[in-house]
Amino acid sequence: MNILFISPHPWRNITFAKIAFSSLTLKQLAAITPECHDVETVDEKYQQIDFSKEYDIVGISCMTYNAPRGYEIADIFRRRGVTVVLGGYHPSALPEEAKQHADAVVIGEAELTWPRLLDDWKKRELKPFYRSDKLIDPHLIPPARHNIKSEKTIVESIQTSRGCPVGCEFCSIQNIEGSYYRSRPICQLIDELKSIRTKNIFFADSSLDINPGFTKNLFKEMKELDKKFTCFGNINVLGRDEELLKLASEAGCLRWLIGFESFNQDNIDGIGKKTNKVKEYRQSVRKIKEYDMLVVGMFMFGLDNDTVDVFDATVNAMVELDIDSAFFNILTPFPGTALYRRLDSEKRILSKDWSNYLTRCINRSVNFQPKYMSPSQLADGAVQAARKYYSIANIARKCCNSKNLNFPHFMYKVTSNVSSFLFYNDFIRY
Repeated sequence: MNILFISPHPWRNITFAKIAFSSLTLKQLAAITPECHDVETVDEKYQQIDFSKEYDIVGISCMTYNAPRGYEIADIFRRRGVTVVLGGYHPSALPEEAKQHADAVVIGEAELTWPRLLDDWKKRELKPFYRSDKLIDPHLIPPARHNIKSEKTIVESIQTSRGCPVGCEFCSIQNIEGSYYRSRPICQLIDELKSIRTKNIFFADSSLDINPGFTKNLFKEMKELDKKFTCFGNINVLGRDEELLKLASEAGCLRWLIGFESFNQDNIDGIGKKTNKVKEYRQSVRKIKEYDMLVVGMFMFGLDNDTVDVFDATVNAMVELDIDSAFFNILTPFPGTALYRRLDSEKRILSKDWSNYLTRCINRSVNFQPKYMSPSQLADGAVQAARKYYSIANIARKCCNSKNLNFPHFMYKVTSNVSSFLFYNDFIRY
């Protein structure tokens, strides 16, 4: 069969094609497709779809924000008589909605269901929904096909595990991967890393320190690979495990992306983020930076204890912690999450226009009624917080305080802060 996998995108900005991450999902789907089939991938962030080409099956993987574009693509191919399969976070959360635009919907992990779907298609016995009756054994997850023809970027992604036991109220990961943590064999991961030609790696795991023992062994094996990487981590583990930090630095870790979310412990407790203790933030950040790694904070505005004072208070606390760079997000109730169910039951969902379900504050998308401010106050306050944090004066102060960084890490910090300044001030758009 001729099979096309698509990652839809509402807009294209080729300017940042070389620094953004190519779609790992498409490469994972290509890897689980039997080699007897011809496979193509299109990531719409960088490539255009050729609707005139002949395909037997088109598989489209959607998040929530790009689901409307995914549905549009699906409808075009179906009108041409092509079999369309939808999967990913949004179709897994709302399979009945997705089915209106597809011949079949894959719900959850696809390693077991996708080959079965292909067999059913050949027998002309395609079913409307495919859901695996068990979580995939991590030993059965093949290496992603990093050699598949796609837009070349300077960063390649890899996933070492599936499942997250933390269960934050706003997070969609458990919808796909479940709550049971499963790590892939380290020997397989090292082979996959060796197959990646780029030096820069992004680990797509929800957290790379859920099982510190596994992570330490992985880092030990990575020392000789000469890779530089970015990964997510939980602040509680990073703040207390110096052996892990040392091994991470030696393995080539540039920066840890950490979901601090809030400096209000009531907010943290309310979203169920068991890994975070606000009183430990300062010591943990200091500890990470002692090992010559950058700390990238991820913060979320609109939590139930946030008032209009939260924006300045958050920026001031970030400056005091000396966080190297940050992402500023607006709370977004993605379908399928506990947050969505709660806000929907409280009649606080304001919009179900999925194209506006983007967490980045620069989009100013508020899809629910905050408790202690208006939607416009939340949208404007989040943008102003980002601009205050990425002011020229604050960037200069942060870069001048980079005492422990070697020159490559220092330049990495400078460029990330300057690009964020341009981004949050609307000079550039990703």
